Amino acid sequence: MRSVIVTAVCRDRTGLVSALAGRLFDLGCDLGDTSFATLAGRAEFTSVCDVPDEVGDDGLRDQLARLPEVAGGSVSVVPFQAAAGAPPDAVTHRIVLSGGDRPGLLARLSEVFVQFGANIVRLDAHRLPGRPETRYVTRFDVAIPARSAASCLATVANTAGELGLTCHWDAV
Repeated sequence: MRSVIVTAVCRDRTGLVSALAGRLFDLGCDLGDTSFATLAGRAEFTSVCDVPDEVGDDGLRDQLARLPEVAGGSVSVVPFQAAAGAPPDAVTHRIVLSGGDRPGLLARLSEVFVQFGANIVRLDAHRLPGRPETRYVTRFDVAIPARSAASCLATVANTAGELGLTCHWDAV
């Protein structure tokens, strides 16, 4: 077995995750960390997979690219090795912010985490259509060092307030 990172980018459609995960399973792959997101009508599936040695990277890519659900999209398969010395990825807090959209919003919020040595493990940001003003919802999954958690969360809440956003968090 060897580790690869598989990425498929294509038009979003029902059954896409099922088709990709099913074909990977059929080929003997074991999915590890995996994410899926839709972005403006496009979809991105990314997974770190352990792949049997007899399944070549080109064959794996071709098998996934031939799926009808991936038609018109792209698939990549590249070797993967976990990075030594990477920031911690154990999420300690989930923070959800909501309010009006404006330029620089993500930049201002993410700067707060740097001040406190916190690592953003996952970020999801979405515009919610169909309202008089555009509503923007952002979710950060972060690893905040215990020694600075209270100060970091207070600063996030203050920054959110300055930007006219609501802020909620939970310890994970």
